[in-house]
Amino acid sequence: MAHLHHRLSIAIKVSEKEFCCRYGGAKFDSMNFIKQRGRIKNRGLMHTCSYSTSADQQRKLAAQDVDPNPRISELGYLVNDVDWQVRRMAETEHEMREVASVQAEAFHQPMLLFDDLFFDFFKAEVLAGLLYRLKGSPPDRYACLVAEQSDNQEVEKEVVGVVDVTVDREGSVLQHLPGAKEYLYVSGIAVLNRFRRKKVATALLKACDSLSAIWGFDYLVLRAYEDDYGARKLYSNAGYKVVSGDLPWMTSWIGRRRRVLMVKQTDTRSAH
Repeated sequence: MAHLHHRLSIAIKVSEKEFCCRYGGAKFDSMNFIKQRGRIKNRGLMHTCSYSTSADQQRKLAAQDVDPNPRISELGYLVNDVDWQVRRMAETEHEMREVASVQAEAFHQPMLLFDDLFFDFFKAEVLAGLLYRLKGSPPDRYACLVAEQSDNQEVEKEVVGVVDVTVDREGSVLQHLPGAKEYLYVSGIAVLNRFRRKKVATALLKACDSLSAIWGFDYLVLRAYEDDYGARKLYSNAGYKVVSGDLPWMTSWIGRRRRVLMVKQTDTRSAH
């Protein structure tokens, strides 16, 4: 995050770089994406890209929220155990804002001054990134998965965890995946603070395994910071193995934390 200069957009643009680094995704000018306030026509739903919407727009979006989302009925619950259920995100304004809040809480770095303001801007940045991925990806190439409590009987359950899964084909990764032309890249895994250490992340990773089997991919790939031993243990317990790491000129030489590439091979034959 940058210091507060002449315009707050400076701070947001820097957070975008950090956010893209954490997610390992493609960089895009999301500030321009927000400023344009263009609408995205997404599978019959219209969503605004600005952080705030008019009262009339809010009412229209709220009315659309009652419609069932075909992505949920298509896959159902990818994980449905005693504690947690994981499914595909419903493409409604309410749930997309929930997803943005969960990921923003997980990745936001607190500021000494104006922290609430910076958090709101960062949350808008995360939401813009989510809309961008939904707009640019077919439904069988990208999925945002959400976790909720199994024992919660409320009509609208709270989203407590999130993970993004994207079909990718980066050459530097494929060299570690014998026979593969593409793979599933797992990123943006986040859990609300009050639900951490309760196996939510484990359930999300299991859902990624299920999605890999459904889509017919042999490999799941993710990146973790080399010194984040808690995350690496989580991924190792889920079956991921370290195959490589960032080169020195990409990290230590320029003062960035080194990341490791972790791979899990799945048995798609069991799904057929």
